[in-house]
Amino acid sequence: QVQLVESGGGLVQAGGSLRLSCAASGRTFSRYAMGWFRQASGNEREFVAAISWSGGITRYADSVRGRFTISRDNAKNTLYLQMNTLKPEDTAVYYCAAGSRASPSATGTSPMAYEYWGQGTQVTVSS
Repeated sequence: QVQLVESGGGLVQAGGSLRLSCAASGRTFSRYAMGWFRQASGNEREFVAAISWSGGITRYADSVRGRFTISRDNAKNTLYLQMNTLKPEDTAVYYCAAGSRASPSATGTSPMAYEYWGQGTQVTVSS
């Protein structure tokens, strides 16, 4: 089992920044690929960013590439999402997720690729 707890959400004006954190506990964090997903009201959960075991491979949704940065600190069992130049359309509940991988370079963009999920943190961007 892996337990995930997100933090860092809040209300911010368009153009502003937020940094989300996801604290992991349980099984070895460093052996899990990690991802961030988001779900806006009335929409399906969508992929935002993913990172491999080692942190050497990252993937981003087109809508956030160049504005968001995913990173991890395996020594602290923590995943991050730095969000810059936020837009009102970034408003959503943001979830972190963990998925076991056989390869240290594997990631994943589908929610089906992740076994463990946090409870989510709300991000609201005002115009």
